[in-house]
Amino acid sequence: MKKILLHARREDYKNLKPLLEDLYHIDVDEGDFVQVKIFAPDSEVNNIIDKIREPLDLRYKENLIEVSTPDFVISSTLSRAEKTAPKHEKTPVEELLNSAKNYSSIDSWILLLTTIAGLIALTGLFLNNVAIIIGAMLLAPILGPIHSFAIYAATGRAKDALMSVFALFIYLVTILFVSVVATYTLNLMEVSMQAGLYTLEITQEILLRTTTSPIYILMAVLLGLASMIAVSKGFSESIAGVAVAAALLPPTVVAGISIIMIPDAITGALLLTLDNVIGLIAGALIGTLIIGVAPRTGSEARVAKKFVKRTIALIILFITVLTVTSLAF
Repeated sequence: MKKILLHARREDYKNLKPLLEDLYHIDVDEGDFVQVKIFAPDSEVNNIIDKIREPLDLRYKENLIEVSTPDFVISSTLSRAEKTAPKHEKTPVEELLNSAKNYSSIDSWILLLTTIAGLIALTGLFLNNVAIIIGAMLLAPILGPIHSFAIYAATGRAKDALMSVFALFIYLVTILFVSVVATYTLNLMEVSMQAGLYTLEITQEILLRTTTSPIYILMAVLLGLASMIAVSKGFSESIAGVAVAAALLPPTVVAGISIIMIPDAITGALLLTLDNVIGLIAGALIGTLIIGVAPRTGSEARVAKKFVKRTIALIILFITVLTVTSLAF
């Protein structure tokens, strides 16, 4: 059950009132404006917002729409309405945009977590320990920028979408840089220590991520699609995030290791990382189209449609180039 709180100027309320007849609502006269409380099943929220938004001129500060979730509502009328409402629930686009805003810029704490996750993954790769690598995936906050890009692209917010891609690029470059520095340091210490307290070995877990194939692109597309749908439907972000981190974190770390220890494998590790990045972005964008993420107003929808078409064309170009390169590799 959701509560939709409206503040409407008296002039706008006159146009709004006929639309409220079929809704469970409470009107409170506040003098210059009218406050309207609407209670509705979750599955009806999107339709109601589309319905009541049109007569409201949101350029005026007095007019606003607020959506919240009450702890509980006791009403036999609302209970009956909730039982008869369609079970299909669509997450409001405003809620998705709110979840995306934290990932359209570089966050120092996310950068720190990414660095730590990279070091943990590097340790697991050198120890050939899958459990440690999975632990690093749980910690890596890489999912956010990918979903942020897809949501902003679907709503036509080009600047924010590009900033999300830039943030993802910085996080991945950070992982690569940290992996190079850590591997170089460990390698130098191994050479310096005559006692041989430890030995850096190219393990099977490292070698697995030095080759690529078009299959990885398909896998990444499916992962991106599944994670976008999972998050939009309220499933734990950490569950979806592990899948995304699995595709990005270890290959990027292996690329850093390869620069120092196995230069011949650099191309394969970097190609695998690029395959996964493009595939995940493509899958997440497809996910937004499937769940119907789009602006509410006509003019914004036209801009979004144009931007999505250009983005899809660019992604197809990247996938084509990467597929040909992977087959030739």
